[in-house]
Amino acid sequence: MTKTYAELNPSPRVLLGPGPSNPHPRVLRAMSSPVVGHLDPDFLKVMSDTKELLQYVFQTSNDLTFPISGTGSAGMEAALANLIEPGDGILVLVNGFFGGRMCEMVERYGGELIRVDIPWGRIIELDDVERVLKANKVKVVALVHAETSTGVLQPLEGISRLVHGYGALLLVDAVTSLGGCPLKTDEWGLDACYSGSQKCLGCPPGLAPITFGPRAISALKDRRNKVANWYLDLSLVQLYWGPERTYHHTAPISMNYALREALRIVYEEGLEARFKRHQLNQQALLAGLLAMELQPFAQEGHRLWTLTTVRVPEGIDDARVRGRLLTEFMIEIGGGLGPTKGQIWRIGLMGYSSSKNNVLLFLGALEQVLASEGFGLPAGAGVAAANQVYCEARGIAMTAGV
Repeated sequence: MTKTYAELNPSPRVLLGPGPSNPHPRVLRAMSSPVVGHLDPDFLKVMSDTKELLQYVFQTSNDLTFPISGTGSAGMEAALANLIEPGDGILVLVNGFFGGRMCEMVERYGGELIRVDIPWGRIIELDDVERVLKANKVKVVALVHAETSTGVLQPLEGISRLVHGYGALLLVDAVTSLGGCPLKTDEWGLDACYSGSQKCLGCPPGLAPITFGPRAISALKDRRNKVANWYLDLSLVQLYWGPERTYHHTAPISMNYALREALRIVYEEGLEARFKRHQLNQQALLAGLLAMELQPFAQEGHRLWTLTTVRVPEGIDDARVRGRLLTEFMIEIGGGLGPTKGQIWRIGLMGYSSSKNNVLLFLGALEQVLASEGFGLPAGAGVAAANQVYCEARGIAMTAGV
């Protein structure tokens, strides 16, 4: 008997986990546009638009700014592979899961890894950095701006000045912040920065925006050896994204359509308005969680607007609650990684998914599930607290004449 395969029909989901987020409907429509060749004049125009819009979102004039054909982890590997040569001192500041991933890549490319671990859920302090820079010869300092595993937003300006004072380069992971939180590449002196298409940009996974500043480009040009990864060698990829349009690889056409449309949406909304939207929705979510007597995990004063972490109440089964949210309400949230597995929930409000409707939907659903699991909490408190935040924000806007 011949096996048959049913038509693809994935279940609709409200994606409120650590990524991906729900793409904007306009992005999905853009993906259905006719596929053309990777050197077709129409696609070359898409490339030009995408590069300009990425410079806008990264807040940079860096010419080496474009999307890597691959997910956010490809962006991480591209940034490290192009800056590391065997024997280079690479300082990685680890306060979560993705800092640990950087460490593994450093070792694979022959860098001399200098690893500094900070408790998960805490930011990296300047003293943590300077102590190591004084004692070691460091070429690159790598860290995560928005640590997806913990919900911490790392301040960058002070670290940037410190790193440059010791003659090192600063490499930043902005996978969960680009397009959702302020990221001032030029003003803050970020030498290399990468992200992913699937989070705050509101695009499906598959592309990794990256930007290299003048110091990072000089380091790339001054290499003694070729970049160990041919596909991710930015000196080659840049020829494709630059005026020469020299063939390097067959770009994922439909994904680039999607990214261009997602960036166009960001541009139309405006960065400041977009940041305020993400901040307001996070404040409403956090107010609701606190009203439900749930405790935040990330350090106070340094909590991400795009991803909130909260401790799983004692006696509550983490996986069971997440499973019920998925099956009963079609809502996906994330669990903990590494040492936080089973201990925290990760709730993402990114891009198109960052909305008042989603905040209220999630808080209502979580209350129902927790109550039926035996966790006593005030009925309706979460939704009421979130609504209060929205009402106050609306009142402030009305007072200001908006």
